[in-house]
Amino acid sequence: MRPEVVSGQEEAVLSFAGATGDLRAAGAPGPYLVVDIGGGSTELVRGTTTVEAARSVDLGCVRVTERHLHDDPPTEDQVWAALSEIVRAVQDVAEDVDLADVGTLVGLAGSVTTVTAHALDLPAYQRDRIHGAEVPVDQVVDACTDLLLMTRERRRALPYMHDGRVDVIGAGALVWRTVVQRVAHDAGLATVRASETDILDGIALSQA
Repeated sequence: MRPEVVSGQEEAVLSFAGATGDLRAAGAPGPYLVVDIGGGSTELVRGTTTVEAARSVDLGCVRVTERHLHDDPPTEDQVWAALSEIVRAVQDVAEDVDLADVGTLVGLAGSVTTVTAHALDLPAYQRDRIHGAEVPVDQVVDACTDLLLMTRERRRALPYMHDGRVDVIGAGALVWRTVVQRVAHDAGLATVRASETDILDGIALSQA
């Protein structure tokens, strides 16, 4: 096998295709804003049938934890410091990616799916209930805040929490909460979506 290294733009196109395929098939309204929260970076990609704009920022659940959220649970000062950095980054994104007039906001990756499981109060991690779930903005915001301020011991006891996410879910939840609140305000959205499909699905679709 010969590996192929893709550009940042190609990565955005593939992630967007993987995340929005089921949404388009289900009739979810566009334009779509796809938010992929990773460990070291977060990507925001906007489009309808194709990518219109994309931006990556140097924020992720691991990076924000390492920079700011040192205590268990994090102190108020630590949360405010992290939030200030995230808000500035989202504002930078808004200069390149239009956050208004978004029809559907969809989040990807473990931080978002774990927040969704928490918002839905699932008895275990249930992929079929998380994928495509449409959750009210207020419910998502409350779930994010709850996870952010929990002790690691309480997080670890949640039936849908992956062991590797216990230490960093608070930061991931804070990034997701900030994006959700900003986009809900700018676009007037009442709900957000979660997706279990991502760049791997986009690669598969590109070969179909």
